[in-house]
Amino acid sequence: MTTPVTLPGQIDAGTALQLQLKALESQMKSRQTEIAGLTKQINTLKAKKNPSAADKSSLGAAQARLKRVQAQLATATQSHTVKQNQYYENTGQYDKLLSGDNRNAYMALSAMFEQYGLGSLASKIYDFIKNGYGSDVISLMLQDSPEYKKRFAANEARRKAGMPVLSPAEYISVENSYRQIMRQSGLPQGFYDSADDFTSWISGDMSPTELQGRVDLATQATALANPAYKSALKQMGLSDGDLTAYFLDQNRALPLIQKAAATAAIGAEALQRGLAFDPQYAEELATSGVSRDTAASGYAKIADEFSNLGTLAQVYGGQWTQRMAEEDAFIGGTSATKQKERLASSEKGAFSGSTGGASSGLAQRGGAR
Repeated sequence: MTTPVTLPGQIDAGTALQLQLKALESQMKSRQTEIAGLTKQINTLKAKKNPSAADKSSLGAAQARLKRVQAQLATATQSHTVKQNQYYENTGQYDKLLSGDNRNAYMALSAMFEQYGLGSLASKIYDFIKNGYGSDVISLMLQDSPEYKKRFAANEARRKAGMPVLSPAEYISVENSYRQIMRQSGLPQGFYDSADDFTSWISGDMSPTELQGRVDLATQATALANPAYKSALKQMGLSDGDLTAYFLDQNRALPLIQKAAATAAIGAEALQRGLAFDPQYAEELATSGVSRDTAASGYAKIADEFSNLGTLAQVYGGQWTQRMAEEDAFIGGTSATKQKERLASSEKGAFSGSTGGASSGLAQRGGAR
């Protein structure tokens, strides 16, 4: 059944039908009240032993009016039934449109296909039952529907590869096993947790045991990963599960954590050298294309120069921060680069020709950051 589109300012079909039903119910109630009054009036007039001409005229008018109101009530009742059925169909309450064995068949089939994740087939089940098809025939016909084929897409690949086709129960059981393994391993949401994600694995006949082995290997790789890299990942709000996902399927995990992983790689280079890790700035570097190797050489240079440049800034004025050092190392040509050049020039000018000057300055490593 196609769901109608509701434009801004409009009400949906279900709401429109509800309003129409309420109007008809109000109309029916009014007609019933009038019928009760006319019936009482007619009975009173008929009970008179010697009715006058006026009484006879009133009786005739009341009886004629009663017939018209009864006809109006019948019309309103019929319209109400039609609108009520339309409302049930529009809202998917097909069970209320059926009775007896037909209703029982619909309830059983719709419950079964709902478990398959195919509740959208309810309207087709209703149509088939309304057209007189039995439950077994309907089940076979539904397997030919686009929705069913998409839901159990791996079966077609298995058939072409000469492997046995799985029953819906077997198919779902394998999916649930996959899902449980992923969940227990702490893998991130959105990483292999939907029916579509599992299609290639079922197509290739991967057993849950084989998947568990792959996850175990990825988990082991996570445990053995560079500690600084893992520390940076955690500062980015990522867990070991995110890293396990990366080791398990890099292509699938990358859309989820690529930027975060690249950011963490840059952060790891800073942390390994005793420098601070600013996730937001590291993410900017990753976005601009700074690789891990570039980060490694850049932070190595920053660590070698940082302490001495900080001391020179205290002596000659100004400041030298890690952010300035990063801008100089990864961007260049900025005000930070000019400040570095000024500090180096001031040191060279002050200690020109001395053994404690430039030769022992920027080449000196270490110290508090």
